[in-house]
Parts: sequence; structure tokens; C-alpha cells
Amino acid sequence: MIGRLIGRKRIDVPCTVEISNTFDSLGAHVRFSDGTIVHPGDEVVVHGAPVAVPYGEVREFKRTATITRASLLERAFVKATGDLELMELCEFSFSGRGTV
Repeated sequence: MIGRLIGRKRIDVPCTVEISNTFDSLGAHVRFSDGTIVHPGDEVVVHGAPVAVPYGEVREFKRTATITRASLLERAFVKATGDLELMELCEFSFSGRGTV
């Protein structure tokens, strides 16, 4: 039981990385080939050489990813503080001028 509270487990899984570099979309997505699910607090490292996708293209790459599972304490901490960290991404602006 103590191992689950503070221990971390690593697993290697095959994955597909889809990188989009178009006018409508710029992003990267990872899909695990075996249906593995990532939970709050887990860390994912995708292995392989860096890639560059030219503008206007979408490409997929087969890779292996290492998932380090969060312990029960880490997962509880991430769930408890996640909303606070999200608020750091927000930008608020207040102006002293009135709107006419």
C-alpha cells in the first residue's frame, strides 16, 4: 500500500504523433496505440528524433512513449491544485478610463 502512495511506475507504450502545421491548425497530438489513458499528474516522454513539418502539411510519426504514473499522493495534489494553476494562465486587465 505504501508503494502506491509514494511510488511511481514507468511503462513504455507505442504511440502515433500527429503534427499539424496549417493555416487552420498548429498543434501536436499523441495517441497511444494500445488505448492507454493518461491521468492527472502522469508524465509522458515521447522518444525519437525531433521533427519539422513544413507549413501547410499534417504528418504522423510512429514513436514509443514512456509514461511515468503519478503516485496516489501526487495525483491527489494535482487534482486539488489544478484549478489554481489554470488561473495563472488567465490575463486580467483593468483600466481606469470609463467607456463612452
